[in-house]
Amino acid sequence: MRNTQNKNIQHSNQSKNKKYSKSNNSRNNKKTERDELIRLNRYIASSGVCSRREADTLIQKGLVKVNGKLITEMGFKLSRNDKVLVKGKPVSPEKKVYIVLNKPKDTVSTVSDPHAKRTVLDIVKHSGSERIYPVGRLDRNTTGVLLLTNDGELTKQLTHPSYNKKKIYHVVLDKPISKNELSEISKGIELEDGMVNADAISFVNDSKREIGIELHSGKNRVVRRIFEHLGYKVEKLDRVYFAGLTKKNIGRGKWRYLSQKEINILKRGSYE
Repeated sequence: MRNTQNKNIQHSNQSKNKKYSKSNNSRNNKKTERDELIRLNRYIASSGVCSRREADTLIQKGLVKVNGKLITEMGFKLSRNDKVLVKGKPVSPEKKVYIVLNKPKDTVSTVSDPHAKRTVLDIVKHSGSERIYPVGRLDRNTTGVLLLTNDGELTKQLTHPSYNKKKIYHVVLDKPISKNELSEISKGIELEDGMVNADAISFVNDSKREIGIELHSGKNRVVRRIFEHLGYKVEKLDRVYFAGLTKKNIGRGKWRYLSQKEINILKRGSYE
């Protein structure tokens, strides 16, 4: 019964598209984006709900309806004019938004926190009506580069455990650290969840308390834990590079939209 419903909806959409094409021929064959058929998983992902792979799971579990009909068919196509419900809630494609924020201290990077005075979403609340989310997290008192977007697929890519791109931090410690200990961090340190090493590490501004560290690890709170393992307390932690983005010309607590060039680079992953 479900397969029959799915085919009837898809046949109806295809018929609508054919009729549109015929009438459009009389208008110099100009085709509008809203009348093109797209895959259901792409439609859901473009609404900012989740990635395409997660959308496939929702479809398979019978949690998606199109025009009131339950859809479980992989590869199902629909028009942007169709009505889609995911878990009973309507969704529709949003304009993609990409923002880089220079996160200040005492700000949490969760979507909501009843115990927090301020979240990163409070800072960018005037960016538009789109539902954007932080890509990954920075601790409450960690500052620096934070990407926010409603692009579910990109978020999945950048937060996946296999993501292997460099991140650079500026660290201020509670006391001077030795060059030998920097070498130890470079070679690798055994933490409770496995080995981790810095790809590059050095003193900053000739200070034995200020360190620049570059690493690819995605472990939780990894920079703080590295130095705590050696008996140091991190007084300040600032992320200066993430996903090819820096905080250049962005004041603390300020943000800006990414350029189209930056967005293209992000999507291709063509950065270190």
